[in-house]
Order: sequence, then C-alpha cells, then structure tokens
Amino acid sequence: MEARRYLQDIGGQVSADFVKNRSILSFEEYVTLFFNDPRHQSRNAAQYLHDVMDHYGTEQVPHPTGTIRRFKVFDVPSSDRDGRVAGQEEVQNSIYRLLGNFVRAGRINKLILLHGPNGSAKSTLVNALKAGMEDYSRQPQGALYRLGWIFPSEKLIKGSIGFGERVPAATDDVTTYAHLDAEAIDVRMPCELNDHPLFVVPPPERRKMLESALKKKGLGTGDGESGDFILSDYIRDGELCHKCRRIYAALLTSYGGDYLKVLRHVQIERFYISRRYQMGTVTVEPQMSVDAIAQQITADRTQLNLPAALHGVVLYEPHGPLVHANRGLIEYADLLKRPLEAFKYLLGFSETAQVPLEPFVLQLDEVLIASANEKHLGAFKELPDFASFKGRIELVRVPYLRRYKLEQEVYDAEITLTSVGKHVAPHATEVAAMWAVLTRLKKPIPERYAQDVKELVDHVTPLEKMHLYEEGRAPARLSLANTKELKKLRTDLYEESDAYPNYEGRSGASAREIKTALFNAAQSTDYKCLHPLAVFEELQAICQDKSVFEFLQQEVVDSYHDHEEFVREVEGQYLDLVDSEVRDSMGLVSEGQYRELVERYIQHVSHWVRGEKLRNRVTGEMERPDEQRMAELESIVMPKGEDAGEYRRGLISSIGAHRLDNPDAEMDFARIFPDMFKRLRDHYFEERKRVLRKNKENVLKYLSEERGQLTPREQTQVESTLKTMADKYKYCEYCAKDAILFLMKKRYT
Repeated sequence: MEARRYLQDIGGQVSADFVKNRSILSFEEYVTLFFNDPRHQSRNAAQYLHDVMDHYGTEQVPHPTGTIRRFKVFDVPSSDRDGRVAGQEEVQNSIYRLLGNFVRAGRINKLILLHGPNGSAKSTLVNALKAGMEDYSRQPQGALYRLGWIFPSEKLIKGSIGFGERVPAATDDVTTYAHLDAEAIDVRMPCELNDHPLFVVPPPERRKMLESALKKKGLGTGDGESGDFILSDYIRDGELCHKCRRIYAALLTSYGGDYLKVLRHVQIERFYISRRYQMGTVTVEPQMSVDAIAQQITADRTQLNLPAALHGVVLYEPHGPLVHANRGLIEYADLLKRPLEAFKYLLGFSETAQVPLEPFVLQLDEVLIASANEKHLGAFKELPDFASFKGRIELVRVPYLRRYKLEQEVYDAEITLTSVGKHVAPHATEVAAMWAVLTRLKKPIPERYAQDVKELVDHVTPLEKMHLYEEGRAPARLSLANTKELKKLRTDLYEESDAYPNYEGRSGASAREIKTALFNAAQSTDYKCLHPLAVFEELQAICQDKSVFEFLQQEVVDSYHDHEEFVREVEGQYLDLVDSEVRDSMGLVSEGQYRELVERYIQHVSHWVRGEKLRNRVTGEMERPDEQRMAELESIVMPKGEDAGEYRRGLISSIGAHRLDNPDAEMDFARIFPDMFKRLRDHYFEERKRVLRKNKENVLKYLSEERGQLTPREQTQVESTLKTMADKYKYCEYCAKDAILFLMKKRYT
C-alpha cells in the first residue's frame, strides 16, 4: 500500500507538471498562446540562442584591458561537473555579437568557426551553450512547440479514419483530435523536422497574423524599424516540410478545402532541447557519412496503418544530425578533419538554410557552430575552395588562457579529493596553472611601442608579464614612474599579437596535458597528498619529452619559451607563498599593524605634498609632516635610486586615480600598493629570520618523533600555527610538513 501511495504521489506530480507545462495543445489553443506572447513564439534559432544568453544575465569581470562582460550561461546552469568555462570572455562576446548580426539580418547566413589550439575550451564553450538551451527550454519563456498529425480510430469516426467518407453528424462538432486518448487514435505522425506550428497557416495569412499580433504587443511589425523585434525569414516565409505538406494537402483535398477540418488533425506538442536525445542540438564528430538522409515511410509500413487518403501519397521522413538539430544548434566538432567533400554542402546551407536531398529540399533553422585547430585551419586556407567558404564563415579565435588564476579554475573543477583519491595540497593546481601560462607567453616586440618605453617593454620577463596580466602588478625592481608606465601598457601588451598568425596563446602547454600531469602527480608514493612538489616532478618530466610536446621545440628568446627554467621560477613562486602563509600562521605580526603603519605614512605624505601641517595625536599641536618617519619607511619600501619627492607625489597621484576609478570603494592601501606591503613584510621577517627559522624547526619537530623535546609553551605555539594553516590555508599535517621541509631546505639552511 505504501508503494502504491508513493507511486500515486509521483503520478500526480507528473500529471500536474504535464498540464502546467502545456505539453499538448490543439491548434486553436496554440494560436491563443501565440497572441498572448507573439515575441517568444516567433523566434528563429538565432533569436532563441540570443535569448538564452540574455536569460542568465551578465556581469562585469576584471580583465587585462579593464573590465569585460561575462555571460553567466557559461557558468553552466546544468549539473555538469566540469562544464563551466573559465575566462574566454572575448569569445563569449564574439558569439553574442554574431548571433545579434543573424537576428538583425533576419536569417542565419554564416557558420561560426571557433578556432584555436587543441584543448583551448572550444567544445566546452559550445557545451555550455547547449546546457543553457536545455535548461532554458524548460522555463515558461523558453517553451518550444512543434506540430504533429492525429488520425482518430474508427471507434470515434466511422469510415476512413476521419476523412475519405462523410463524418457522422454526432462528430461534426468535434473541433480537435489533439486531446484524444491513445485508444481513440489510430495513427500519430510527428514531424521529424520539428516544424513550427505557425507553418500550418499559409504564408500570406501568416504574415498578416504575425504583424497584427506583434503590433498589439507594441513590438512593431517585425521589420526592426517600427519596433525592436525582427521577424526572421524562417518564421515569416517558411513552409511545412515535405511530409507535413503532403499530409496537409491530402487532408485539404479530402475535406473539399475545409481548412478548419484540417486543423482538427493538428496536434501541437511542446518539446525540450536535449543533448542526450539529440533534440534541437547535435554534435557531429568527424566522419565520412552524410548529415541528412530521407527514408520513404509508405514503403516500409503496411498501407493499413496509414489513413485511406494517404494510401496513394508517397511520404518521406528525413533523418540525420541536420534534421535532429533543427530549430536549435548543430556543432561540427573538428570540422576540418573531415574530407572537404563531406561538408561542402555547408557552402549553400550556411547561406540559403536549405539542403537538397534526392526527393526534396530540406528547409532548416539552426545555428551552425564548428571547431577546428590552427593546423587544420592553416591547411584549409591554402585550398582553392577556401575563397568560396571565406564569405560564409565567421572566424572566432579561442586561444589558451593567459591568466593563471583562470587556468587554475579549470584544474580545480576536476582535481578534487574524489577524483584523485587523496587530499589536494594548497597550490598544487596553482603552480601547474602558472607553468602552463608561462609556456604560452610571447616576448613583446619593442618596435611596436613608443620610443620612451621600448627599453621598459624589452626587459619584461615572462614571470613579470604573467603577474602583470593577472594582478596588474608591475615588477618591484621598477621605479614608481616606470611602474605606472608599465601598468598603462598592460592592455597594449595583452592585445599586441592579436593580429599575428602566431598569436600569444596559440602554442604552449594545453589544459589537457596539465590535467594528465596532475593526475600522474597524485599517484606519487613519496607524498600522502597531491603535493606541489610532486607536480614539479611531473613538469620536469614533460620538459624532457620534446619529441611529444611540440611547444618544447620553440627557440628560447630572452628567457621566453625556457620551459625548464619556468619550473624553477614557479618553484620560487611556491616558496614565496608557503613562506608568507607560514609566517602569517605563526602570528608574529598582524596585517593590521602593516596597514596602520602605511596609513600613518600616507597621511604624512599627503600633507607634505599639499604643504600643510597636521595635528599631532599626542600633543594636539599642528606640526609639519615628520620627515624622519617618512624617510624610515621609504628606506624599506622605496625602490633604489628613486627620488623621495617624486615617490611621494607618485603615491598621492595613484591614490587619486584609484578614487576616480572606484568612487564608492573603501580605500584599501594593501590593494593599491601591494609591492609596498610585500617589502614591509619581507623586511620584518628578514630582521627576525633566526626566530622564524627556530619556529619552523619546532613545527617539524612537533610533526616528527622529536615532539617530546619541545616545551609545553613551544608545543602550544606549534599547535596554534598548524591550526591556522589548516583553517585558513587548508593544509593537513602531511602537506604542511612537506611544505615546511622544502622551505627550510631552500630558504633557511
């Protein structure tokens, strides 16, 4: 009884959802729905995908060029574990712009070709769009409908299943067969092409109907001039597919031209985008076979299964990826790996939205997205046929990521305790991401810059360029003036090679290769965690295999492409991070003390620049800024050779610029002057190196068999340090010990 009650509850919910979602409608009910919401029911595939991207909204995110719009659909509204797209906002905006062009043109007249190196997230971008379409199609505003045909059984209507003989008077009042029970239906014929329900209305009357509905809702006439909405050619002029047209014509003839009786056989069904079941979206892998075929259904079914009026009509059902993806999106993965003849039909299809088959011509409405790597695209450009394709393709470049925090997001999504079977130590994925990004960077070309900054640009190292892209951080070695100048050049450096065939981000380690290295590092028996030290070993191993990894064969140019050296540089970055975290966990000095020191210094500098006095906190007297106090701090934080006056004026100028860019943000000197705080911390700990070394040795003793040699006070201090490292930085005892041992060996011995 409990099982029955449980199933009844489920059944009740399924039935309620079926009714709520308006899954089955008669044509009259659909027309009512259309007049209530003509915009959503008059979209072609480009408008639908454009709305999908709009539906999930956007946000402004930091970018080396300032800020950039990110579409939240690429954060994946589905349950895909690794489906989020890290970065690639430029690509997102390019896709959105192209869809907007299709909307304004009223037709999808080009193929979008995503091109870039292997593993640059081309497929991930398209999968995120598909996942968004799936989710959106389940929302009320994303509802999609298609037509089908219903032929009632002789139990309901005597004679030839609803036509061919006169229907008895008792059934003349029937307005639709759409809602008949299954036992009252002899044949139900769906449309394989998901034909739009409005195609049942002849084009001339349909245009009037569309314009009238749009006008009533204040959307103009669909021409884009009288309102925002633009009617596509597909909705305005599209026609029924071959099979539906034959059925429609046979019914109209059978009923002596009575259009309303024909509509009784129309059933409108809501359908949902589905990747798994290839409904409204399909991925075509490289293959030799064609993408659409037609099959005669009247030849392989008994004549008795079809209505009498159709016995003499030859009907064909189209099949294939192009058919299944109609009214949605079709993806051609690695398109250029296919022989040219296998996709040459796209020349006509991308322009006319039609594909000729032997018995008829397919009329399709779908967004075409393809992907290709740079090698295949380069070879394709050399073919004579490329000139024909060029005007029908929109190229969208998808480079490797050049910001290591975004690269790290790619690995963090997959490298987890569950996937590797052990704790992932802090910075394990971060150091891998740093190395990957360093392998992708190109040396700037000084000749592209003004004469006064050529030398500055020429001396930027890969590591410095990586930090400039990620945090906007200039090297500590530079003067304040050069620091400002380099930060201004951040956008120019980032976009410098956009016009080059061999652009920055075209070559280097791919995310797939780094993921493999991380999984291999997790198998190391030397560490109980997936530790950065194991990752360094795997990166070193990659550097030795130049015959497998093409990017390793690049010539070293002023430290760029020196991949083995990059491992050592990333190791140094890791040591800096661990050193900082251990220091902070020991609580030798609080961050608040640094902030207070800098705030007081800035206060004095501000009054000094303006030539004003400030009030002494103790005496209350108005005094000149304390030169000695300022000089003491400047001896620590000011780059060597810098003029104190210029340095002070530069600081105040930077604060003013920050206020202009962030008028509502709270003043955070640690964010504005990160190098100043770093120099302060390093100076403090350099002076206390002996104490720091002793404390780290105590931690190692505590984690070994020598714990008993520590005094109770020392044990308490170590436990506090380890607790902070665990709570704040996610270390366990094993990876903390390995990290501190490595740090002691490299920095404190």
